[in-house]
Amino acid sequence: MRIEVAEHAGFCFGVKRAVDTVYQEVEKADGQKIYTYGPVVHNEEVVRDLEERSVTVLQPGETLPAGDSGTIITRAHGVSKETEEALLATGLRNVDTTCPFVKRIHKIVAEQSAAGKWIIIIGAAGHPEVIGIRGWADGPVTVIASAEEAEAFSAPEGTEICVVSQTTFNANKFEDLVAILNKKRYNITCVNTICNATHERQREAEALAARADRMIVIGSKTSSNSQKLYEICKAKCPNTCFIQTQADLDLRLHGNEQLIGITAGASTPKYIIEEVFKECQNRLLNKC
Repeated sequence: MRIEVAEHAGFCFGVKRAVDTVYQEVEKADGQKIYTYGPVVHNEEVVRDLEERSVTVLQPGETLPAGDSGTIITRAHGVSKETEEALLATGLRNVDTTCPFVKRIHKIVAEQSAAGKWIIIIGAAGHPEVIGIRGWADGPVTVIASAEEAEAFSAPEGTEICVVSQTTFNANKFEDLVAILNKKRYNITCVNTICNATHERQREAEALAARADRMIVIGSKTSSNSQKLYEICKAKCPNTCFIQTQADLDLRLHGNEQLIGITAGASTPKYIIEEVFKECQNRLLNKC
């Protein structure tokens, strides 16, 4: 029996950049207060560790602090134009760790909306990244996450539309939804803004799950990209589980498994992946 960890499991570039920045700010804080606007990433273990280092998480809608000391950090998911302006107005030192790929979507949406186009965002309406993207549109904007919503979409005849995607959306599902929209014969400009790291991670997870007898997906239940990985792996390997840490692992084996595959979402730290891998090794050695 073998255990195989997907090559690109764990932190993506944007998440690593954001998390590293917060830890760097903690090191040089010199007693001054550090805030993040929302959890810097969707991983409870990371957020808990930062809170133990006196980093305060501000929830959307919460009254923003004001003053000339301390630092407020914009998380990797990005924020709306209105929120960005509100953060700058606090007088605190602002550090923006918005993923560059998300920033690109903000720019596309702002420009296309200013040109009079109706914006369609393929993604989860309640996800902070999508909320932020939506906030850069000056005109009509619609969020679509399912075939039913795509079928139900309607706009006046002659409407020009620009379609973008949440960076971590399921790539195959994105193509399916765009195909539905194209059948409506609107004048559509489509920009596939799913980041390359997401494409690569999903393709790799799908290929591994297709070979595996047991698949383990590691990530937070609040992590959109981790949920998408679970859906993709489950479709190829019915014996797929979704866990947050090694403490959640239930690895009862049936004796005929040849390959256990492991992948992890973009907000899962490397040490958690290593702990799960070691726990799998230990249980195999003990024949559990």
